[in-house]
Amino acid sequence: MTGSRTSFRSPGVILALVLVPLAIATGVGLIALWPDGEIPDAGIVDVGAEFRDAEVVSARPVDCEGANEDRRPDGTIPPTVPCGDVVARVTEGAERGLEVQVYSPTTVPVGELSPGTPIVLVRYPATETEPAIWVWQDFNRALPLGALSGAYAIVVIAVAGMRGLRSLLGLGFAFAIIGPFMLPALLEGGDPALVGLVASSAIMFVVLYLAHGFSHRTTTALLGTLVGLGVTAGLGTVAARMAHLDGINGEDTYQLALLTGHLTEGGLRGIFLAGVILAGLGVLNDVTITQASAVWELRESDPGASRRTLFSRGMRIGRDHIASTVYTMAFAYAGAALPVMLLLQVYQRPLIPTITSGEFAEEIARTAVGSIGLVLAIPLTTLISVLVVTAQPAVRARHRHRDVEPHGHSHAHAG
Repeated sequence: MTGSRTSFRSPGVILALVLVPLAIATGVGLIALWPDGEIPDAGIVDVGAEFRDAEVVSARPVDCEGANEDRRPDGTIPPTVPCGDVVARVTEGAERGLEVQVYSPTTVPVGELSPGTPIVLVRYPATETEPAIWVWQDFNRALPLGALSGAYAIVVIAVAGMRGLRSLLGLGFAFAIIGPFMLPALLEGGDPALVGLVASSAIMFVVLYLAHGFSHRTTTALLGTLVGLGVTAGLGTVAARMAHLDGINGEDTYQLALLTGHLTEGGLRGIFLAGVILAGLGVLNDVTITQASAVWELRESDPGASRRTLFSRGMRIGRDHIASTVYTMAFAYAGAALPVMLLLQVYQRPLIPTITSGEFAEEIARTAVGSIGLVLAIPLTTLISVLVVTAQPAVRARHRHRDVEPHGHSHAHAG
């Protein structure tokens, strides 16, 4: 009887009783919300445009007719603007080897179009009255971006070893959830907050255990992360309604609302909310796993410390982490919005109307909501970690790596 009671109260069993229902709910949510592949018809006419890889043969500066995107600050459209007369050779498809003439936009310096430069063209098929038309699309950046991604993977694996490799695999899984599930589900009209929570929870269940292994420590961090996500979702919903954030703050979001039928249905408020949840995912994961690890290390260094002492010491680390992570979030959003801030500086608009306008208001709300969820997750994760680690026998120094780097057979796993 006593042994049964002790087993039921063990940290692994208690954590399992909390997380297993959450895992089941996440799985049920994935099944219920999984898109059927039928994205609503946006009324876009398919003109048969095809993208083709090509390379520059030659380029020379010329003057092109001014267009709406070339509009001057005074509102006038210049009669001509500098552009590039480009001869390009198609390098793929049925037209491989064909040389065509296109015009590069004003924003592309002709000096960057040396022979052999890889570019992307768009081919509009011929009609009964017109031949096929070739149009400049963009530079082909596959090679440099692929090389950069490869260098990133090599550095991560070289420094972090197998844990780094598992983290990269987890990142791949995350995009496998965002691409096939989250984006189509949002386009099909699924509840954005629910879709965001289910997708984020599924990502965290896999990513955390894949990167850090099955252990009490990882399970504690996962629980803190899920609670933080719930807080972020709740606060985001309240903030979006109170601040009247409809998610439409520019040409792209307006076009998205128009094409998806959300223009008169509260805008893209729900999409904004799903974005808030997703944006806070990485930071929450970072702080919760760090706090859990800190508590375990403190316990190992002082096995006789009381729960109050462990919590107090853990929160000293957590407060430092809060400060640095809040800076990280704020600067990340500021960097993303830098072109908008520069444009508003040019416009010389008053400060208060500027920072409370649509796009800035969204960034402020996103930063505030994410930061609150982050700040609350730290003491909660610390508390759970303290309760779990003190419920276990004191960890001896020679066993310290069992919980740090489990290999699938650790004695300290949460089921």
